Amino acid sequence: ATQVCEGLVETVQTAAVAEIPACLERIRQGVARGLTAAGFLAYEAAHGLDPALTTHPPGDEPLLWFGLFRELRTAPTSPAWETGAYSVREWTPCIDRAAYLATVARIRALIAAGDTYQTNYTFPMDASFSGDAFAWFLDLCDRQQAAHAAFVDIGRFAVVSASPELFFQLDGDRIVTRPMKGTRPRGLSPQADEALRDALASSVKDRAENIMIVDLLRNDLGRISEIGSVEVSDLYQVERYETVWQMTSTVAARTQADVPEILRALFPCGSVTGAPKRRTMEIIRELEPHRRGGVLRRRRLVGARPTRGVQRGHPHGLGRPRRRVGALPRRRRHHVGLRA
Repeated sequence: ATQVCEGLVETVQTAAVAEIPACLERIRQGVARGLTAAGFLAYEAAHGLDPALTTHPPGDEPLLWFGLFRELRTAPTSPAWETGAYSVREWTPCIDRAAYLATVARIRALIAAGDTYQTNYTFPMDASFSGDAFAWFLDLCDRQQAAHAAFVDIGRFAVVSASPELFFQLDGDRIVTRPMKGTRPRGLSPQADEALRDALASSVKDRAENIMIVDLLRNDLGRISEIGSVEVSDLYQVERYETVWQMTSTVAARTQADVPEILRALFPCGSVTGAPKRRTMEIIRELEPHRRGGVLRRRRLVGARPTRGVQRGHPHGLGRPRRRVGALPRRRRHHVGLRA
């Protein structure tokens, strides 16, 4: 389904870490009045949720931007959007191969030393862009088939996100997370495809990677859940997507916490940091020279952790979009679109 936020009542935004809690409280109050909140929370906002978490200092972009809307409308599956032309030039990594290999070697040494069990190392890529960013978003949705996609245009820049992974879903007092760890490509023949699936399902390495994040999320959920309610189901499930096999697990619990409290316990999701979260975020701060920036969320029932997010500046002229490498397509779609 495609959901569109309409009837903007007010915006809540900040570029200051210290203002994150107050902004989340304003958003909570708006949702309590029956409004729908949609927007984004940057990775660097984590320090404002938990001072023990380390990130790069914020830049001039918002750490948090949410609109409060009167209506969340469900549009047809393939609505006839009016869009214009756009152009995206070749993507260029913001680091060179030597730096990449040196960083991977450093992470391996830290794992061997016991500083971290798993580090989700990323680097951004840049490209020149001009034209209609919303048209670009719609094309990405069609090609990626991502389950959780979102478009936010706040004028100064736009965020385009297509993610296959559920961060958390809150339905009444039940909260569900579905981390993804462990990947294989699809095979060129049915036999090769099944062999790759079976190899992933039985992989000791991939199961270890998956269970590390499952354990991290169990611990994070335990901070805000009813005692004894945290449970793991569908452990090590191998799911089929257009170009990959993906290992997922489900962690669920019962909670009376509101969304700001949930974010303080869970954000950023362990699948974008690694484990243990606090020390690994220190390592990410040390080894990644660039800020990670906008991590998109739709806040009411569902949050989605984007493995591919594109941030575009200069919305009415030539800009330079940036993305983090890594993406997985998915057949089910959940789109959110809004413009300020």
